Amino acid sequence: MTTTQRFDAIVIGAGSNGTVAAAALAKAGRRVLVLEQAESLGGQSRSIEFAPGFHAPLSTEADWLPPPIARGLGLTTVAVTQPQVSVALVTSQNECLELWCDPARSADAIRRHSPHDAARWESFARQLGKLAAFLEVLYQLPPPEIDSASIGDIGALIGVARKFRSLGRADMSELLRVLPMSVQDLLDDVFESELVKAAVGAGGVRDIRQGPRSGGTSFVLLHHLVGAPAGSVRARSWWREGPHVFVDAVQAVARHHKVEFRAGSAVLRILVRDDAVTGIALASGEEIAAPVVLSTADPARTLLGMIDPVWVDPEFLHALRNIKFRGCTAVVQYALDHLPPVPVLASAAQPLAGIVSLTPSLEALERAYDAAKYGGVSTEPHVEISVPTLRWPSLAPPGKHVLVARVQYAPYQLRDGTWDAARSCALGDATTRAITRVVPQFTDSVLYRAVLTPRDLEARFGLTEGAVTQGELMLDQILFMRPVAGWGRYSMPIDGLYLGGAGAHPGPGVLGGAGWLAAREVVRRAKRT
Repeated sequence: MTTTQRFDAIVIGAGSNGTVAAAALAKAGRRVLVLEQAESLGGQSRSIEFAPGFHAPLSTEADWLPPPIARGLGLTTVAVTQPQVSVALVTSQNECLELWCDPARSADAIRRHSPHDAARWESFARQLGKLAAFLEVLYQLPPPEIDSASIGDIGALIGVARKFRSLGRADMSELLRVLPMSVQDLLDDVFESELVKAAVGAGGVRDIRQGPRSGGTSFVLLHHLVGAPAGSVRARSWWREGPHVFVDAVQAVARHHKVEFRAGSAVLRILVRDDAVTGIALASGEEIAAPVVLSTADPARTLLGMIDPVWVDPEFLHALRNIKFRGCTAVVQYALDHLPPVPVLASAAQPLAGIVSLTPSLEALERAYDAAKYGGVSTEPHVEISVPTLRWPSLAPPGKHVLVARVQYAPYQLRDGTWDAARSCALGDATTRAITRVVPQFTDSVLYRAVLTPRDLEARFGLTEGAVTQGELMLDQILFMRPVAGWGRYSMPIDGLYLGGAGAHPGPGVLGGAGWLAAREVVRRAKRT
């Protein structure tokens, strides 16, 4: 097959990381092509029509946009909405706890359950905010080269060290203590109310196949606090006009700088000659030449699926095969004729626009995880619900609503078989039962239900093992050890090949973070050579 076109750089994937990387490269003077295997652009941020007239994004929890990306791409005018309720917890025993973005208001809500915990809440929330702020600094920096003699790399290391020292002796010690802890131990040290611990602790197991008693889950909690208002828990701002607004805005910047986008273009192979990238081959048979390929697909799909292994060192291949993906989150989408009342909530609109957890204790959360340890699906899963049409009414016909439930634990790898229609239906039924316990009239409002298992997420979004994280956020796969230790600076062992997806630093939940830093690394290396 002859090569039909030539570009300065090819970006694989048109999600947030891919569009940001393409725009950054184009602003630096490159001629860029973006290839997306799906028929529409947007990656995980695109809304899927799961029933006639009803649309839903894969995730309803907002991500954080690092300020340097917003400034660098001119996105500072894109409107956002700050939620008032950070996270709510409701139980089948008619118990309710609402944690607000205002820590004083959260303390008032907690006081009804535990005066002891209410007295401790504000100092605890401020402390978490300080620790998350340190991660926020790291997430805006490329991983330093520890053995580099470059003034720039040494300066970056010094900058990180200064930020760490600025925490002060007490907070430095607290950061080192907290990062490897289980979220159960972290919360047991401070609180007595099971409701308080469950409302906060669920953020420590988001999208990982670990329970609250597992080490490193405190890091996961802090990771998802980055960018949230001080004193809040899981309360990042969402885009006012819709879940697609960010990617659309970045695409507009990219197109202004002559970036070409192609949807429905699956990359079959990344072409290599003499240890250097020469371009890509599409599934259609077309070959396109470029000296740089920046992939936002996950590390396994990129380096094990698109590269001939003859070009990759065996030890590096071994490290790649040991990346833990372990998708364990399913998504159940409901089309509702109307929004049923939640009796325990005086006003359900604000909590349901954000996150409402249905798991009453960390013990129940750990029990939900127990089945996944042995390749089973929990019969009493951890369920979090959100109604995105309370933010964006256009996702459903007038007067109708969409409810999205995120369900753990539903492991990709099952001990006794694989995901089929019967297992998907059983998971959907278990989710519906969990919601009905706190919303008794829920089933009367349901028009249609769609279940996305980890197998479905893999097939629809190109996620290995259905892992939206592109690599589980555990202690050996965080920060500069993404995707594998020693290869955290986006450039891969093949000259011209870069990783810029969530499988690289800083990971999931940071809008365009890896794509932005990977594009900067491309430009930096070009200047050096």
